[in-house]
Amino acid sequence: MSAADHLNSDAVIADLRHRLAEAEDTLRAIREGEVDALVVQGADAEEVFTIGGDSESYRTFMEAMEPGAAALDAEGRVLYLNSTLRRLLGRSLEDVQGKPFQQVFDADTRGTVEHLLAQPGTASQSGDLRFRRDTGGDLHFSVSATPLKLGTITGHAVTFADVTERVRAEAAEQSERAARAVIASANEAVLVCDRDGVITHANVAAQIVYSGNPVGLRFAEAVPLVFSDASSEMDSEGMVSATLAGRALQGKEALAPNAPMVKDYLISAAPLQVAGDQISGCVITMVDLSQRKAAEKQQLLLMMELDHRVKNTLALVLSISTRTLSHEDTLEGFQKAFTGRIQALAATHTMLADKSWTDLSIENVVRSEVAPYLGGSVERVTTSGLDVAVTPRAAIALGLIIHELTTNAVKYGSLSSEEGTIHVSGAARAGEGPAPLTIEWRETGGPEVVVPTRRGFGRTVIARSLQYSPEGGAEVEFDPAGLVCRIAVPSEDLR
Repeated sequence: MSAADHLNSDAVIADLRHRLAEAEDTLRAIREGEVDALVVQGADAEEVFTIGGDSESYRTFMEAMEPGAAALDAEGRVLYLNSTLRRLLGRSLEDVQGKPFQQVFDADTRGTVEHLLAQPGTASQSGDLRFRRDTGGDLHFSVSATPLKLGTITGHAVTFADVTERVRAEAAEQSERAARAVIASANEAVLVCDRDGVITHANVAAQIVYSGNPVGLRFAEAVPLVFSDASSEMDSEGMVSATLAGRALQGKEALAPNAPMVKDYLISAAPLQVAGDQISGCVITMVDLSQRKAAEKQQLLLMMELDHRVKNTLALVLSISTRTLSHEDTLEGFQKAFTGRIQALAATHTMLADKSWTDLSIENVVRSEVAPYLGGSVERVTTSGLDVAVTPRAAIALGLIIHELTTNAVKYGSLSSEEGTIHVSGAARAGEGPAPLTIEWRETGGPEVVVPTRRGFGRTVIARSLQYSPEGGAEVEFDPAGLVCRIAVPSEDLR
């Protein structure tokens, strides 16, 4: 061996002796509690923490941590819990020490803990937990599990950071966004007030109750209300106060006299509570009642009109029965004439019912009355100028008149022969302002007309049916070439 080789060998031996002395000194320091922890860089460049034999230093460190913290062995058994985590779980250290960490939690959170501890490798794992409390108000935590070596024991360090306030703030923000979206999309006027009765939110539909932006105004000043309940002395101020006290208001009719558009509303008000907290305001919904009010008014008018028409119809039927009986010599003649007139009345009533007792055109009335007597020869009756709407009372009167003229034409006039025809025309009288409409019934092609020797009930019906107005009436001309009847429809009945 050369001199150089001897020198290299002596240097290696000296270095080994120096490292051995350092290791013995380190082991002595750990054994005697002079060292709390030792960090060793492994060959795979991953850090491993080793705590010395004195556990008090580690426990002091864990107790100083603000989050909840736990030390576990390799099997997940509890070595130590700091006081923060013990208070959170409501358990003592003696109660859980040595037990599997998963058993410390309820079934809802156990799965998350087991998943974190089961991950391979030495990287830190994180997850979220929610602790349910019997008193309400769940707690939310971000939990992390990091591999750890405690002396000769390997395990995990688990920490719990309380994120309850952050989760609640996010939930409140999400609820606020959802509430704004709901309010904005509502078809009814929705206004939200705070504890002082000041409007904080109002959707677009609220423009029907207040012209402009009501946010920042007191509800009682922006939308004064008068409730329709005669026994109630409540106003806008009283409604808001009652709602803030926890008493909800459901479906009360009220008048908003200062509203720029609709005046009648159905009011509902409910206390505003966010996530079960105390009442922080109220939500007021105002439903437009204008259409319902109009429908109710129309229904009342229709009921009154129906009552009036039923009485008039019964009186008309009684009159037809009496007058027909006085002008017919046989029971068979009475039955035929009376039935025909009632059918004519019924036909007009049917058309009016189909039109919800609104106006009918004269054309419809004429066609309805002559149709049963024409069979397939509808061309025998022609019309012109009859596309004029009249009131229900005029339609009923015209129906009776046209019926009498038609039955007379079938018995004695143009419809009693195969060549006969009838033309019905309408023309307004010339002059200023509203004028009656003159309808002319003209028969041609039938037998020669002879003036009757006695006046029957049919002529009475024709002459008097429209005489409820000074402008109304009818007259019959017995022209030998064919009967002519001129009917005056009062201007007040024209539409």
